Amino acid sequence: MPTTKPTTTFDPRTTTNPQVRAVGRWLGRVNARYPWNHNDHFHGWILRRLPRRRRRALDVGCGTGTLVARLRRAGATVVGLDADAAMAEVAAARFAGDPGVTVRHGRFEDVPAEGSFDVVTMVASLHHMDLEPALRHAAEVLAPGGRLLVVGHARIGAPRDLAVDLVSSFTNPVVGMVKNLGRSPVAVASGDGPRMPVRDAHQTYGEVRDTACRVLPGARFRQRLFFRYTLEWTRPAEA
Repeated sequence: MPTTKPTTTFDPRTTTNPQVRAVGRWLGRVNARYPWNHNDHFHGWILRRLPRRRRRALDVGCGTGTLVARLRRAGATVVGLDADAAMAEVAAARFAGDPGVTVRHGRFEDVPAEGSFDVVTMVASLHHMDLEPALRHAAEVLAPGGRLLVVGHARIGAPRDLAVDLVSSFTNPVVGMVKNLGRSPVAVASGDGPRMPVRDAHQTYGEVRDTACRVLPGARFRQRLFFRYTLEWTRPAEA
């Protein structure tokens, strides 16, 4: 069974080094002036990898329903699921007039393992669950030929992880400036709606990769810029 050994790799997000923290504060100020949504940025990756058969989709950790709306426009009947009651309430109100969307407040592990979904998506939600049981349950929820698409968070666990995160840290404000072209610099506002639940990731990139490849043979894992990884797996079709 493959395992990832503990590591003491330097993590700029938790270091107490005063110089590094000063650079981090400067980057934080720049990012606050030119904000952009990292999770929404990866919705395009998900939409490009939808299976041809996409009659029924499940978005786990749907939040206010941005991805649900895009999956719906892609032709799927969508179930949005969120463990946070406030998030589920907002999403349910958003799609109140659409019979092709159902929003539920609940836990992923309580979704019946009936193999009834052609697509299961998880954006910044897998690290809120126990990794291996969640991946095994995803396989059971998917129909034969169905596809799991994950955009997730993980911790730095190896020098390569650190290198990618450092590149992300310095390119992040550049992307923010480009995405905000034509707009006046703004400070991040708190907003009137409910706050997205936040939780630090426990597993490293390597641990997520190793677990996914063991539990879901053939899974494709890739660490990405902007502090995310992607995971893609298709349930084998029945003979």
